[in-house]
Amino acid sequence: MTVVSGVRPVRTDVPWDQARRVAYRAAAPLPIADLPFSGAYGGRLAEPLHALIPLPRDDVAAMDGYAVAGRPPWRVVGQALAGGLPHGGTLRSGTAVEIGTGAPVPIGAEAVLPYEAATGVDGVIIGEVEPGRHIRRRGEDCARGEPVLAAGTLVTPVVLGLAAALGHDLLGVRPRPVAEVLITGDEVVPRGVPGPGRVRDAVGPMLPGLIAWAGGEPLPPVYLPDGETVLARALADGTGDVVIVCGASSRGPADHLRDVLTAFGATVLIDGVAVRPGHPQLLARLPDERLLIGLPGNPFAALAAALTLLAPVLRALAGRPEAMGESAALAVPIRSHPADTRLVAVRRSARGAVPTGYDRPGSLRGPALADALAVLPPGWDGGPVELLALPVEPGPSQ
Repeated sequence: MTVVSGVRPVRTDVPWDQARRVAYRAAAPLPIADLPFSGAYGGRLAEPLHALIPLPRDDVAAMDGYAVAGRPPWRVVGQALAGGLPHGGTLRSGTAVEIGTGAPVPIGAEAVLPYEAATGVDGVIIGEVEPGRHIRRRGEDCARGEPVLAAGTLVTPVVLGLAAALGHDLLGVRPRPVAEVLITGDEVVPRGVPGPGRVRDAVGPMLPGLIAWAGGEPLPPVYLPDGETVLARALADGTGDVVIVCGASSRGPADHLRDVLTAFGATVLIDGVAVRPGHPQLLARLPDERLLIGLPGNPFAALAAALTLLAPVLRALAGRPEAMGESAALAVPIRSHPADTRLVAVRRSARGAVPTGYDRPGSLRGPALADALAVLPPGWDGGPVELLALPVEPGPSQ
């Protein structure tokens, strides 16, 4: 919005859907890095994951019992345990080796007879077993060099376990972008019950989980008093890939973000978005190429702005595709805005999306009851709408 002295302000806000596209395209994927498992978790594979060894590496027992050759009865001639020395030589017909799960089966073994299926005395056992039963053959899961996961796969705990089984110690990933959070305002209280004239911060506790859900690595929120100098110092000292400033993006007397960005020589890409709540949001590129997102101080407005600008930026930095919206009908009529996109907290149901109510910009009660935000375009008068997913579950989003 541009304000000219003596005349009515002129709206120059970016349409909401365009703002999301601008935010996504403003960020280039972070460079690929070979990271240990702790650093790779939550990232995306930058290249296919190949097997460094066949899996299993050897023919191994899938049960505790006896590796047997030929028909029963079998005379037990040795023992092989996982991690110990394999049984030497070829297992002859009518003989068996006591074996532990995961231990290499002897050459000549035709099956593994589980302990519970075996009976015997004086070192001779009998039992019924099918040929090949309870033996995992070398490479039956995958061959050496085989690609087992595609580039772009989310690195989950299970993926880390598979990578370890395949012989990897490092993974080539697009690392999670690091996000710094600066909460501004003399009136903001970071903990406890706020006193008169103060307000408990709701955005600082909300953003780390949202950042992680969107694929980023959040740093602990930093609380700053109002003032250009302290904000400028915090921006200059930052080391993250993204900077989030909350509470200084409006145009009140304590909102210094634009003046600081001008002094920095930053390029403002978006200054206001035609959306309710969350209009006074901002996207800028600092001279060192870091991206900065300015969020409103009202909690619901900050949430809407974070989903509009921050989430697309984090996805792009992590090398992930743009999020695809879900289409749904609304269970009840909702009034749209003639000029702005309206984001309404809703909960999915068999009847369609149901508004949760409590939709004031300063309240998170409605979004806390919701699992999505319904996107009502300007002048919308019915029909299916886009549902913008809310971070209702821990961990990186898909």
